[in-house]
Order: sequence, then structure tokens, then C-alpha cells
Amino acid sequence: MKSISGKKLCEIVDKKGWTLKKITGSHHIYQNAGKPQILSIPVHRNQDLKIGTLKALTKIAELTEHD
Repeated sequence: MKSISGKKLCEIVDKKGWTLKKITGSHHIYQNAGKPQILSIPVHRNQDLKIGTLKALTKIAELTEHD
């Protein structure tokens, strides 16, 4: 899996139906009406997310590598 920035992941989850509820510091909090979980994406400048963080977020958001 190739690492991407938090900013890019925010764009992807926006397209997949997640809505931005609030921004707390450098974390963007997303929620989806069909899912009970929230998605907290760290956006630190334009730095890439760590692979473990990215995998955990994509699992919650039910994204694939092709998304």
C-alpha cells in the first residue's frame, strides 16, 4: 500500500459519502450516516500518513487500494 497525505485521504472520503463534522486542531472528524464510527484523519501540512494509520482509517471507511 502506497502512503498518501491526510489531505488526499480527506478528498477520497468526501467522494465516498463521509461528511466533515468538525476540525479539532489538525484532525478532521468525519461521520457517515450509515455507519456508527467516526473517522479522525490527521492533516499535518502535506506529510504522508504512516502506513499503520492509513490501513486503520481505510478499514473503518471501507476503502480499497483502488479508491
